[in-house]
Amino acid sequence: MIECLLTGTNGTMERVDAPCPGCWVNVVAPTEEERSRLETEVGVLPEFMRSALDEEETSRIDYDEDARQTFVIVDYPMVDEDGATVRGSLPLQYDTMPLTMVFLPEKSMFVTISIFENPVVGDFAGGRVRNVDTRYRTRFLLQLLLHISQLYLVYLRRIDRLSSSVEAKLHASVRNEELIKMLNLEKSLVYFSTSLKGDEVTLNKIAQGRIIPLYEEDQDLLEDVLVEIHQAIEMANIYSNTLSGTMDAFASIISNNLNIVMKVLSVITIVMAIPNIVFGFYGMNVALPLEGAPLFDNWVFPLLLAAVACLVAAWIFKRKGMWH
Repeated sequence: MIECLLTGTNGTMERVDAPCPGCWVNVVAPTEEERSRLETEVGVLPEFMRSALDEEETSRIDYDEDARQTFVIVDYPMVDEDGATVRGSLPLQYDTMPLTMVFLPEKSMFVTISIFENPVVGDFAGGRVRNVDTRYRTRFLLQLLLHISQLYLVYLRRIDRLSSSVEAKLHASVRNEELIKMLNLEKSLVYFSTSLKGDEVTLNKIAQGRIIPLYEEDQDLLEDVLVEIHQAIEMANIYSNTLSGTMDAFASIISNNLNIVMKVLSVITIVMAIPNIVFGFYGMNVALPLEGAPLFDNWVFPLLLAAVACLVAAWIFKRKGMWH
């Protein structure tokens, strides 16, 4: 999908039929035909197009001196309720994807390229972000980065609430389903933390002002983006460390519960083996003491059962702390 948007005279986002100076070209999941149009009509470099459509592309900033195009790629957070996004062997509910922004100063245009539909460009295209002017490309870039950093904070708070809910369920019953959810959230936080650090490096390069020109009226906006990014990084690290410690604690609890169960089974096995040992002795073809005595033959089985019951009762009393 390719759509061209331009800030109108009343400050609203308006769609135009073709790319024009001062417009924003929003590209989402482009087809082969749309890629060709971007390269021929808009003038985006082919190497920038390939990087923009690579899901594993890391956050960075680049500049082509011949074409005088600036290429900025950052990672934005995304939520996938259906679990279609898979990293490794587990579907991730929270993940990150690259968003590419290309400056075309000769044509006075700004291009964004994303692999999937996402709330970042969706909010801007839908007019849900105020004070946006497509003619001011640097400010538009900083507003996109600010929206991305705020979206990270929203999703991080959701992850924290979700992990607390799963942890409460684990206190009641340690099940594989909850443990897998905790592992899923832990992996999501790792990807968030890695992407945020990459975005921070890119933002610091932008703040230097050597590649993208910065204006005095944009300094406050740049500082807001830096503050939000740093806060998101700290939150991601705190939540990741907390979740990792929780997972380690539950692993120790599961191991301890297994040891307790094995101990109980071992005691039961030993107690139940005592009658078998005695009966085994008297089942041999060897004369044993008291063998054949009427009293012994009549009471040996009840006495053995009573002895086993006494041993079991003594062990239970000791387990419950009734004997010191």
